[in-house]
Amino acid sequence: MTGDPIVGHRLGLVGERDPAAADLVRRLIELACRTLPLAYRAGQFAHTMVAVTGPDGRRAITPRGESVRYALIALLGLRRLPPDRCAAVLGGGDPVDLLDLIMKRIDELTSPGDVALACWVAAEADHGDLPRALRRLRELDLAAAAGWPDSGDDQIDVVAAAWVITALVAARGMADVEQHLAAARRRLLTARQVCFGHLIGGRQAAYRRHVGSFADQVYPIQALARLHASSDDPAALAAAQETAAVICRAQGADGQWWWHYDARSGTVIEGYPVYSVHQHAMAPMALLDLAEAGGQAHTGPICRGLSWLAAPPETAWPLVTDDPPVIWRKVARDDRRKLVRGVRAAVSGFAPRLRLKGLDRLFPPGVIDYECRPYELGWLLFTWLPDLVDLPDSPEPGAPPVAAPEPA
Repeated sequence: MTGDPIVGHRLGLVGERDPAAADLVRRLIELACRTLPLAYRAGQFAHTMVAVTGPDGRRAITPRGESVRYALIALLGLRRLPPDRCAAVLGGGDPVDLLDLIMKRIDELTSPGDVALACWVAAEADHGDLPRALRRLRELDLAAAAGWPDSGDDQIDVVAAAWVITALVAARGMADVEQHLAAARRRLLTARQVCFGHLIGGRQAAYRRHVGSFADQVYPIQALARLHASSDDPAALAAAQETAAVICRAQGADGQWWWHYDARSGTVIEGYPVYSVHQHAMAPMALLDLAEAGGQAHTGPICRGLSWLAAPPETAWPLVTDDPPVIWRKVARDDRRKLVRGVRAAVSGFAPRLRLKGLDRLFPPGVIDYECRPYELGWLLFTWLPDLVDLPDSPEPGAPPVAAPEPA
């Protein structure tokens, strides 16, 4: 390792427009390399890392639960690190060993989304069990993919439907996936209105069938962009472009990527919570994939999203800290029962333009969720290190934390 700064095309693109945003990303990557080891134990990644306040009043983070899905997303990111940095996260282990453990359980997984992620990782790693994972994905997706035989259960969430496409695109050239991919493509494109709702098919609650989350927009943008990049698919690219335009038009004045959208119009139903991972990873990941597939480069919105994370105006407290090394999960309303999103979802179902703005005063945003999840850091590494040239050496134990950049 040379100790040179992190260098990569994506980071350079952002740095040209906003050097402070690029500095923040560098800091976040270093934090991810310090935080992820705290989430890894007994050969598995935790589901959540939660804040625990000690007798001295200082916060620490402790892992709870475990998640195959989050482990797979962490693996997508970890594979972007140099081998020594990856081994440091895994306690000296190899990411292939963790993938081996998951692939041995592939027939036990029942979520199409989880199996799609496993296929995606296996394709990138050229893993020998990829054909078996693809068979499992096809088996689980038979009823859900439009055009496949109907077995009576035709519902799938949009995120999983997008991951199926991304996984099959990654596996192209390694297996015959074209029939499955064509059906998955048709399903996702047919599901889009102005943007995407949350579920495809099945019976949905009337009060929220028109509601789609930010994740329901981001993963289809990425999937359709990658589909076009792999096969020259103008319809897929156009759908990705139009969905990206929806979220960029709706972005908050301070760079917030909002949470719930009306799939019929693309308008925001409820903005909060604002998630850190949307700001530093998921929005940049999808929008940069789109640009690299030949779509519009939304560098400005990406930089504004990062600027929000550097100094969120809803709170005086930072979301990015060095002690403990963590990116806290989100800024939310003081609304533990999630009343605002439920009411706005229901009301917008029959009165699309009504938002009951008085709820903003009754339930102001500003509450920090002192948690972090491994997938958030996996997407961070995956987003920003696809063409990594070099990464600074790990700081020595006891070394001072990386200095925070000035807010953009």
